[in-house]
Amino acid sequence: MFATQVGNADPDDSIQIIHKALDAGINLVDTADAYGDSEEVVGRALKGRRDNVVLTTKAGRPMGSDPNQQGASRRWIITAVENSLRRLQTGHIDVYQIHRPDPGTDIEETLSALTDLVRSGKIRAFGTSSMPASNLVEAHWVAERRGLERFRTEQPPYSILNRGIEREVLPVAQQYGMGILAWGPLGQGMLTGRVRRGQDNDVTRAKFFTAFSDERRLDAVERLIPLAGQAGLSMPHLAMAFAISHPGVTCALLCARAMDQLDDLLAGVGIVLSDDVLDRIDEIVPPGTDIGNLDQAYVPAIQKTELRRRPLSDRSAV
Repeated sequence: MFATQVGNADPDDSIQIIHKALDAGINLVDTADAYGDSEEVVGRALKGRRDNVVLTTKAGRPMGSDPNQQGASRRWIITAVENSLRRLQTGHIDVYQIHRPDPGTDIEETLSALTDLVRSGKIRAFGTSSMPASNLVEAHWVAERRGLERFRTEQPPYSILNRGIEREVLPVAQQYGMGILAWGPLGQGMLTGRVRRGQDNDVTRAKFFTAFSDERRLDAVERLIPLAGQAGLSMPHLAMAFAISHPGVTCALLCARAMDQLDDLLAGVGIVLSDDVLDRIDEIVPPGTDIGNLDQAYVPAIQKTELRRRPLSDRSAV
């Protein structure tokens, strides 16, 4: 499965990468309204091939300074879908996802708006991204009680370094029959083998991703590199194979910003890890464990530093 994000400044090059991925058998393309011009690029790339692709996109992140252009309210969802349909040059979206939880909007309002979009044919199904397990359970309860369509997919971060979803999110998703589209299987690049202790890492990426300087993550990578070598695999292939090895994971999203990156990732499709290799990974990063945090991971407002241990009456001033 292919994910498009900001990173390649040449739209024509991005289109060629998408075409090659489709030619190789990739049949799902994931994007979002907040990924720069990604939706426009995907729309151009899928001309003449739309019927053979499961197209997923997301909404919820800020799309400008206007506070009404974000979140999961009925007002914004209806507007955001129309905008995405126009940019993608398509009549429908196969899976429409709420990019991040919106604590300011009642889940019934969100589900009601999404249900109307399904019934109108503008979206075929809808899902979530980085939604805590408790929120998923609440959403399914509300959908059942109110006769609304329910979330069909969840797109969480998942990699060897970030296995936290194994504790609750994956079991809940399996219980409700939700598909899991795992993002970040390469750990923001730390599982490519190019990020090593004592080496000059990509300064640009390190500037944006604090995880690159997390000693615990670097320690884990140094232990994983010889394991990959002993298994006869590159680090990216080990990481990708791990991400799809869990029975609760439907697919892992590949993200390539250059043709050679895509070629390498495609070469690893179909690799199956042995029980011995999986057991050794468990020794390095125990099941259900997050080694540090992804910079892009969702952090509930109550966990943010400026809100910790403050009375409710004081939080509105933050």
